[in-house]
Amino acid sequence: MIEDPRPIRPTRPDRLGLGEGIRWTGGALVLVDILEGRLLTAPEDPTAPLETLAELPVPLGAVAPVADRPGTWIAAAGTGICLLGPDATTWLARPEADARPARRMNDGTADPSGRFWAGSMAYDADEDAGSLYRVDHDGTVVRVLADITIPNGPAFTADGRTMYLADSARGVVRRYPVAPATGTLGSPTTYLTVDDGSPDGMAVDDEGAVWMAVWGTGTVRRHLPDGTLERTVRLPASQPAGVCLQGDVLHITTATVGLAAPGPYDGALFSVRVEVPGPPAAEYRPAAGPIGGRW
Repeated sequence: MIEDPRPIRPTRPDRLGLGEGIRWTGGALVLVDILEGRLLTAPEDPTAPLETLAELPVPLGAVAPVADRPGTWIAAAGTGICLLGPDATTWLARPEADARPARRMNDGTADPSGRFWAGSMAYDADEDAGSLYRVDHDGTVVRVLADITIPNGPAFTADGRTMYLADSARGVVRRYPVAPATGTLGSPTTYLTVDDGSPDGMAVDDEGAVWMAVWGTGTVRRHLPDGTLERTVRLPASQPAGVCLQGDVLHITTATVGLAAPGPYDGALFSVRVEVPGPPAAEYRPAAGPIGGRW
């Protein structure tokens, strides 16, 4: 295992409460401050502050760009899934609206086949209260997994045939076979377990290795496809939460939430060059016509 010796410091002045859902879309670097309901973008100048693209009155877990609809995002937000457009927010479904204990959406991403996947969790992280949802091309929202405590990821291999999903509260990352034509999941296997922290946001690089933020440890780790730990990057922030690859640059979000005395770099956005690049985030690709009969 290689430990990166480079000292890493943020350049941007922002400090986020719960920075997650960071994605490189091929044209923009976007991320969310979940509990503030803010969708943010990072200007090209690495020293410039983040800019707000949208702000919701509910938590905003993650977004993916919608293909052929510039400025439109599909989002895991509040108690369900919505479309964030330049002029309107349109809800596709709110499957957790009446759930008890109260739940909110968490991390999410599009897969290479153009579907959107997003997890939910209880505000108080009650055991087994979370689920994983899939949004099909027609806008239908389907619960595909239940009995998860804190789902993070998912992350997909480039061919869309494998999904990695963390249950952060249990310290486990599972690997699921995926049928690209239907989005059906096969039986999972355990990819890895984490004993010294909580696996959080993930990204898969061009060699099929998984970069993973490990909450509570101040580290981001690269695991090979067989689960072997290959590399560790240490940060001057204790709660790494999200990762993405912009080519050969690894971007990392962190959080201040829950810290009694945040340090100067907690909640910052970090960037570090790595050896193996990764692809841009996938788009959600809707079927022709209104999504879910609504838009």
